[in-house]
Amino acid sequence: MVSFEPSDEQKLIRDTVAAFAREQVRPQARPSDESGEIPSALVQQGWELGLTQALVPEEFGGTGEAHSAITSVLLIEELAWADLSIACHLLAPRLVVIPVVEAGTEAQRRAILPRYATTNFTAGTAAVVEPRWDFDLASLAVKALPRNGNFVLQGRKCFVPLAAEAEHILVFAQLGDSGEVGAFLVERGTPGLRVVEREKNMGLKGLATYEVEFDQCTVPADQRLGGPEGCDVKRLLNLQRVALAAAAVGVARASFEYARDYAKERKAFGVYIAQKQAIAFMLAEMAIEIDAARLLTWEAAWKLDRGEDATREAVLAKQYAANMALMVADRGVQILGGHGYIRDHLVELFLRNARGFATFEGLLTA
Repeated sequence: MVSFEPSDEQKLIRDTVAAFAREQVRPQARPSDESGEIPSALVQQGWELGLTQALVPEEFGGTGEAHSAITSVLLIEELAWADLSIACHLLAPRLVVIPVVEAGTEAQRRAILPRYATTNFTAGTAAVVEPRWDFDLASLAVKALPRNGNFVLQGRKCFVPLAAEAEHILVFAQLGDSGEVGAFLVERGTPGLRVVEREKNMGLKGLATYEVEFDQCTVPADQRLGGPEGCDVKRLLNLQRVALAAAAVGVARASFEYARDYAKERKAFGVYIAQKQAIAFMLAEMAIEIDAARLLTWEAAWKLDRGEDATREAVLAKQYAANMALMVADRGVQILGGHGYIRDHLVELFLRNARGFATFEGLLTA
């Protein structure tokens, strides 16, 4: 029998993160969206929860908790419920740490993990998306060309979170013309690596994302994640898909709860609008779709934790959750009527963020 009942430890982690999200992150959602900045004090508070350091083995300065995709999706949903931009910022270092813990060589683990087990927030990130209309994870335009015992990266990436301050960027690139995708750990300051400019996005305004250029960027062969033989890139991409699905559930849940509470308080023609059949049915369908997407996400995470190939489940969860989040966020705006379109209410922010899930890749990992 399959059970997705969280363990006592997972419940404790979820409840701790939920309290932080509710009390510290949600009040900052609107100010960060307006200013485009996330307070460093809040980032440090989030870092002190140990969401990244806990995954670093004790020998490298962390607490050595076992990596679990299920645990990750639980905490990602709570943080995304509070604010997606802040969630992505706080969890960006995991884009480096989790792949290195999972697939890094011993030398890579020794060199990289201690830098993410410090007392102060340390940025790391991943470069997945490319600025082209036909972007395809199975056929990347950024190439990694073998040369003199090294790899030379050439091309451009976009939508790279925290690229300007990241200690490492995990770059996904095609190995020559082989069609095979590899992952490369590119250290800050590497010649040929250029962070171009901060992007101006419709949503995620609090999160700093950048376009990154690789111009004959030479990376030592031992910086290929997993060593000369590489690693299971498909698994890394599936962990990212599951994380994004969990984030979509969090954003949708936030919009649903906001609209539900508003409908219970707003009166029209002498009755609360939640009692109107059209509104009640809309809210019911939103709740059903959120639960459906969450279960798809948990199933994919469960299979990943069992070491199974979860490509089908991860893709389905990500696609379903992306569509669901947009539908729910749009209906959240509808339920508030004219109030939904003004910035006094967060539902318009949720809608702008939810619109991006159809194209988001590599912003989070489980």
